[in-house]
Amino acid sequence: MTAAYGRNEAKAHARAHLRGIWCAALTPFQPGTLALDEAGFERNLHHWFGALGIDGVFVAGKQGEFFSMSVAERKRTFEIAQNAARACGRRTIMSCSDQNLDTVLELARHAEAIGADYIVVHAPVLHFVHGPDEILWQYYKYISERVNIGIAMWSHPDSGYLMSPELCARIAQLPNVVAIKYSVPRPMYAELTRLAGDSLIVSTASEEEWLDNILELGWQVYLCSSPPYLMQTAVDRRMREYTDLAFAGQADAARAVWESLQPVRRALKAVKPHDKPTAHGKYWQDLLGQVGGPVRFPMLALSEAEKAAMREALAGCGLRLPAGHAAAAE
Repeated sequence: MTAAYGRNEAKAHARAHLRGIWCAALTPFQPGTLALDEAGFERNLHHWFGALGIDGVFVAGKQGEFFSMSVAERKRTFEIAQNAARACGRRTIMSCSDQNLDTVLELARHAEAIGADYIVVHAPVLHFVHGPDEILWQYYKYISERVNIGIAMWSHPDSGYLMSPELCARIAQLPNVVAIKYSVPRPMYAELTRLAGDSLIVSTASEEEWLDNILELGWQVYLCSSPPYLMQTAVDRRMREYTDLAFAGQADAARAVWESLQPVRRALKAVKPHDKPTAHGKYWQDLLGQVGGPVRFPMLALSEAEKAAMREALAGCGLRLPAGHAAAAE
C-alpha cells in the first residue's frame, strides 16, 4: 500500500483530512525487558480512536522516546499505528525526525509504503549555525523532492533556533509541505497563519491555546500532544466536546466546557516533575487504565512519592472515570 495521493495533491488532501484532534503517542515498553509493548500500543490506539474520539495520531516523536529506539522499532510503531488507524477509520502522521538525513528518508519512505497519511520532520539541531535559513530551505526541499507523502515541518526551541514565519511560508510553497507543528510564541504562529494562508496548516501543541486558535485564527487541527488522552476518558470527553462546539461556531458553550477543564490542567501541571515529563505522562496513562509502562534511558522513572502525589491529584481534579475504575496503579 502507498499514499492515497500524489505529491501535487498533498495540500488538498491535508486540507480535507488533517483536521480535528490529533494526539502525540507515548510509546509503551514492557516492564523489565523494556521491549516495545506492541499489544499495549495497539490497545491504546484503539482506545484513543474509539472511546476518546481522537482523529489522528502522531507516532514516534520526542514524547514517544524515538531517540531511545532503533530504526526497526520506529518502523514497527508506524505499522502498528497505521493498522489500528485503518481499522478505526482514523489517520496517522509518522515522525521521521532524525539528525541523520538518510534515516529521515528511510523512515519517510517506509511511512509512504505502508499508506500513512503524512510525515513530520523536525527542523535539525543547528545551534552552532548563525543564520540557518538557507540550510533549512535546502533541507526541506531535498526531502520534499524525494517523497510524495505530505510533510509537516516542526520548529521548536530545542533545535537551537526558531524558524521565522517568513521562512516557514517560503518552505510552504513546496508542493507536498502541508503543515507545521509550530512550537513558538503565539504572535509568531499567528503571523505565520496570516502569511501562509491556504498553503500551510498551522498548529501548535498547547491545549490551553487550542480553543482560542480555533475561534480567533480559524485553525482546523490540534497537532499535537498528550492532553487528548491524558485529559479525557471514555465518560469524560470534554476536549472533544469543546472542540466540536467551537467548530460549530458555538463559542460561548465551547468556552464554558474549556473552563471546566481548568482543575484537570492544574492537577497535571502541579505533579509534573521538571526532569521526568515522559514518566509523568505514562504513569497518568496507567492511572486512567491505559498502557503507560516504564521509560527508557536517558529518561528517568518516577519515585514512589511522585506516584502517590499523582494519584492524589487525579482523584481530586474532577476528571470523570468509568464506573468501577480504580485509579490507583501501584
